[in-house]
Amino acid sequence: MSDNRFSCGPSEKNSARNEMVTIETNRILDSCRDRDCFEDVRVLLTDFGNEILEHTTNIRAKNACITWTYIGIDPVKFNRGFYSVTIKFYVKVTFEACLCGGRSQEFDGVAVLEKKVVLYGSESNVSIFKSSPDTSDYCTVPEPCCSTKNVPIAIVEVVDPIILNTKVREADDGCCDCCGCCCNDIPETVSRLLNGSLRDADGRYVTVSFGIFSVVRIVRPAQYLIHATEYCVPDKECVSTEEDNPCAIFRSMAFPTAEFCPPGYTPASTDGRGGKCGCGS
Repeated sequence: MSDNRFSCGPSEKNSARNEMVTIETNRILDSCRDRDCFEDVRVLLTDFGNEILEHTTNIRAKNACITWTYIGIDPVKFNRGFYSVTIKFYVKVTFEACLCGGRSQEFDGVAVLEKKVVLYGSESNVSIFKSSPDTSDYCTVPEPCCSTKNVPIAIVEVVDPIILNTKVREADDGCCDCCGCCCNDIPETVSRLLNGSLRDADGRYVTVSFGIFSVVRIVRPAQYLIHATEYCVPDKECVSTEEDNPCAIFRSMAFPTAEFCPPGYTPASTDGRGGKCGCGS
């Protein structure tokens, strides 16, 4: 950005500050994107939710968000350099049910979605050990540890699930895509986010179909030689906001024209030239 000015940079005066340095960062070895549809996944409900479910079948899923994710990575046998990535999404679902008298009531539940992908992660026969503040004393007895192989790291990027369908099923309907989970399998970190305690029910249950967009990649630490310049103090001064005049701050903001354009269109410039969306088009 043009406003981010620095008092020093690549010039004859500061040429001594430019040098080749070695950095350590993660290198992406393989990645993939996915569009998954999880159909008729059973949702574990709270005590309150199970009680409501026994008195109504008019229920909709209002919102779904991923609260926690388990990621496991294991080498693929007989296929060196490839790894199987197991991903479990723990989804908190908020439901709304219609009760007698035209009243509505919300309650929570948890769905577990699991997927697997195979990606290339290369091979490494080294073991990695890193220092910590606890081992700075020469006479300190370190915690027992063992040598582990340098397994790559799996990273998952995902948007919140899209709710496609909600069904109320009877106990004898069977389940199309149950995860086989019970309430005891849900991590405490996830359970604490619910309004109530989870309970396994023998009667009616709810299934929800989800759509999820995700990107999975495998990375390994690597060292690179790059051209670098030392950080310098910026010339730009920090400007504080006027808390007593919020309208003045709002009027100084640029109008977000791009937010009102259809996807794939470019906002028109203020002089009417260029662009396909706006008063100048």
